[in-house]
Amino acid sequence: MVVVHSHTSSPYLRDPHHTALHYLLRRAPPSPPIIYATSPQPLSSSSPSAASTRRTLLVSIAATSFSSLILSRPSKSATNTEFFDLPNSGGVKALDLRAGTGATPVDGDQVAIHYYGRLAAKQGWRFDSTYDHKDSTGEPIPFVFTLGSGKVISGIESAVRSMQVGGTRRVIIPPSQGYQNTSQEPIPPNFFDRQRLFTTIFNPTRLGNGEGSTLGTLIFDIELISIRH
Repeated sequence: MVVVHSHTSSPYLRDPHHTALHYLLRRAPPSPPIIYATSPQPLSSSSPSAASTRRTLLVSIAATSFSSLILSRPSKSATNTEFFDLPNSGGVKALDLRAGTGATPVDGDQVAIHYYGRLAAKQGWRFDSTYDHKDSTGEPIPFVFTLGSGKVISGIESAVRSMQVGGTRRVIIPPSQGYQNTSQEPIPPNFFDRQRLFTTIFNPTRLGNGEGSTLGTLIFDIELISIRH
């Protein structure tokens, strides 16, 4: 007999569509009957042989049910829980936190995104976030740009190009696809954040020491809000 303990505090079990919940609640296939080579003679229920036969039968059914449950587990490829390389991105790695259901942009489209930008060289220091840019009503202002214009760092364009509206994606952007100069967008509006960001990435002493491959590594969480053709 297989006993599954349900903990309602688990975030996976609170989500009715999570694959782990479907796996746990999936009904195991019926156990195949046990076929004897010869029909055993009827035994007294009080005899040791009868008790041994019942124990053997229960163990066989439990083992068969457990094996069926393990074999029916969904494969790892059914869920995307690891970073993957974005094609033709120059080394950008992505992890889809939430799949979108809307349209996918093409070059020339005007796209609106929300983002959190962090700098890996500063222990993940968050240097900018569109959720901190508020309008007069207190609503966050998305970052809007034209896809393919070259005004935005390449890593963000590569990430957005294969997203769907409503999706959220985390990307690790190598220095070659990040800031190449101080005029590339998105630019932090706060002067001190902007100064700290660029003095870290373009630090001549550390660049001279061969740290250029790590200084400019960026981590962005991007939410694609809308597309305007």
